[in-house]
Amino acid sequence: MNLEELTRQYDFRDRVMVVTGGAGVLGGEMACALAGCGARVAVVDRKPEEAGGLPERLGGSADRLLVIGGDVLEKGSMTEAARRIVEAWGGIDGLVNAAGGNHPGATTGVEQSFFDLTGSALRFVSDLNLLGTVIPSQVFGRVMAERKAGVILNISSMNAFRPLTRIPAYSAAKAAVSNFTQWLAVHMAREYSPDIRVNAIAPGFFLTEQNRFLLTDRESGALTARGEQILVHTPMGRFGSPEDLVGAMLWLLSPMSRFVTGIVLPIDGGFSAYSGV
Repeated sequence: MNLEELTRQYDFRDRVMVVTGGAGVLGGEMACALAGCGARVAVVDRKPEEAGGLPERLGGSADRLLVIGGDVLEKGSMTEAARRIVEAWGGIDGLVNAAGGNHPGATTGVEQSFFDLTGSALRFVSDLNLLGTVIPSQVFGRVMAERKAGVILNISSMNAFRPLTRIPAYSAAKAAVSNFTQWLAVHMAREYSPDIRVNAIAPGFFLTEQNRFLLTDRESGALTARGEQILVHTPMGRFGSPEDLVGAMLWLLSPMSRFVTGIVLPIDGGFSAYSGV
């Protein structure tokens, strides 16, 4: 394969990609990268107003962006989003399930023990991460099944490999996302088409608005004790930045990974490889 052929594998022109949670930090970075590679990108988010900065970031590529309000936990909402995307662009080639997150009420700490966690908070985290991946996969995956081709990329977490202290619901939900990724990869390939692939990436520790003040001090910006522990156990010695996800994402969504399905790929600076000694 020469350089021209290799470059063409990462040319997403004429491909329609959907990014749920695309108004967030990580989802927004992935949406911008796809648009920059020529894709037409539909950002589906329950807070579409927070995607307001994406057109400016994309500059000349902004005409390839469509922002749609939608709740990943409401099948009707996702169905309407899919209808609008297909109506605008004729089909759907790929889905990035970037919606997810944790909830303070599902996190243990000095003031809230495991025994105090409420069912509503635990269900919120479980639903957002697992059902928030399953439901869009049902709706947008149906379009791919009808076309006999497509690719789905889920977002798991290092918590799926090693459950972290304090966040039991999030760890369990992301483990379920990894399991679902493998199940769906087999199901789509065997029941609909081997040209439909399903994989996941498992980010390590990235500074986002959700965890910034868990890992760094609000006043000084210095690392908290938890932040220090994470970096001690991360061989590369830093937190991830959003653009660190782009290379793996593009590979898994491109024809370069055409014989790859059902994997969960760590992007963690070596965290999962380090035993601590």
